[in-house]
Amino acid sequence: MPVTHDDRAGVCDLEIEEAFRRRRTPLLIKYRDHIGGFFAAVVPPLVTLVLLLLAWELLCARPTSALPSPSRIWSEANELMLHPFYEAGSQDMGLGWRVLTSLRRVAVGFGLASVAGVLLGAFVGQSKWATRGLDPIFQLLRTVPPLAWLPISLAAFRDSQPSAIFVIFITALWPIVINSAVGVRNIPQDYRNVAAVLRLNQVEFFYKIMIPAAAPYIFSGLRIGVGLSWLAIVAAEMLTGGVGIGFFIWDAWNSSRLPDIFVALVYIGVTGFLLDRLVALIGALATRGAPAN
Repeated sequence: MPVTHDDRAGVCDLEIEEAFRRRRTPLLIKYRDHIGGFFAAVVPPLVTLVLLLLAWELLCARPTSALPSPSRIWSEANELMLHPFYEAGSQDMGLGWRVLTSLRRVAVGFGLASVAGVLLGAFVGQSKWATRGLDPIFQLLRTVPPLAWLPISLAAFRDSQPSAIFVIFITALWPIVINSAVGVRNIPQDYRNVAAVLRLNQVEFFYKIMIPAAAPYIFSGLRIGVGLSWLAIVAAEMLTGGVGIGFFIWDAWNSSRLPDIFVALVYIGVTGFLLDRLVALIGALATRGAPAN
């Protein structure tokens, strides 16, 4: 008896397979790895934060405590948290405006330091004589605390605004210069040989070879520099005055408003973290994730 194939069964199997293939995958299954990674990154810091706040509350809940508890900070300074951009006068404004004022100074000082630091670092890293002559001076000046430059800048500029910007500039300059010089010195010799074969001039070598090859080192210096810039402006504003976040902390201390100071510290910490993440993101995009070896 001849064997016959059931074509309809084959077609039915294909239809069932196609139906399973087109079936929508539940979102929890489809993005399971992403959701797991999110919770792994978020839950431990949140648990740690809750435990720290709880311990803080227990230690400072007594009326005789010198420091305010988290509940007291919320009750006395919740307006600063909930309304960061209110404005009722030249000195009566939210912390959001004060942070933006400080960020504008940081942007100018850090921007100037970035340009000058990369150019000077490239010069030092490219020239052995410049390294011998300037590197010891850089190593000496980078150990000077930021606020030590403030009296000199005030004497030179006779104005608090450019003086604060100069303090930011001189504070952020050294890590950018040193890291850029190290990056230039570590450019592989093969890259230099290719530049010689192509007969690139100094400007072309700078943009096409030097900057891309040293970029991981440069952005490492920029990350250090932006963190130091934010530290320097807060400290400088305590002495120069104005409407920045640093002067707000000093004014709150003089007025015995400790809860306001703790709220300002949170603003400072979050802003500094975001600045670091921003520079790190730009560096990752520019270097395509290449590390500094």
